Amino acid sequence: MYDLIIIGAGPAGMTAAIYAVRREMKTLVIGREVGGQMIWASEIENYPGFEKIGSLELITRLKEQVEKAGAELKTDEVKKIERAEDGSFLLYTNRETFKAKTVLVAIGLSPRRLAVPGEMEFNGKGVSYCANCDGPFYRNKDVAVIGGGNSALDAAEVMSKIAKKVYLVHRGPSFRGFESLVEEVKARPNIELVLNAEMKDITGRQKVERMKVLLKETNEEREIALDGVFVEIGRIASTDLVADLVERDDKLQIIANAKGETKTPGLFAAGDVTDTEFKQITVASGQGTIAALSAYRYLQLDAGKTFVPKNY
Repeated sequence: MYDLIIIGAGPAGMTAAIYAVRREMKTLVIGREVGGQMIWASEIENYPGFEKIGSLELITRLKEQVEKAGAELKTDEVKKIERAEDGSFLLYTNRETFKAKTVLVAIGLSPRRLAVPGEMEFNGKGVSYCANCDGPFYRNKDVAVIGGGNSALDAAEVMSKIAKKVYLVHRGPSFRGFESLVEEVKARPNIELVLNAEMKDITGRQKVERMKVLLKETNEEREIALDGVFVEIGRIASTDLVADLVERDDKLQIIANAKGETKTPGLFAAGDVTDTEFKQITVASGQGTIAALSAYRYLQLDAGKTFVPKNY
């Protein structure tokens, strides 16, 4: 029996683990990969204490700190959660079953898919959801970035320094990002804007070789030869795992209060998977801290004890 099981090993979950074990809570972190969405960044420039730090270095430091503090860390995926009659929780992976007094959901967000033929077939074979991660593999090659927001604009700007040619494809007539970033992208000579264009398919043999778009103004199809496609159309919350245990907003994000509490006593949520407006590493870390302390307090009150913070 664990005092707290944390689902997700990103900034929220890992920070929560540090605070939980400092309260002498038996803590387990289960995540598909340590770092969460940080693995999609190359460098981080807005983390306090570091003017600039590589994402791999920050993830490594965080992992070492969590393990040194005494939390258990498992690379796995929780497939099912049940509430037991005694109020505890049963968590199932494909290999094991775990029991916990409290649970913190900190699973972050997942990339939004294009849902066009060839996308999944060529995932990892030319289709990528992270220009910062995979961009260096496309040096001096032709690539496309799909999207019209800041993430797409930033990806196009990054790739313009690596690739020979960048096609920035957006289904609308104008971009939704910061005007300064739009102007910077427009000024890059090797970026071609393909606006009012709808993605139709991605094709190739062993890897991506071309994509087809529909130019909506003329209703003509255009085929573009290229080596890679970077999908930057936002992130989604995959929260069906806890659909019966929490309330969700119209984006399927978990609704949690300022303490990280959900509608189910003992079940907490933190980080980008919640309905918080700002999706930032420091925000997620702060929410992880609050959720861990809330879980500790929940256990103390549930046991009829007076809440006494310790191990500051």
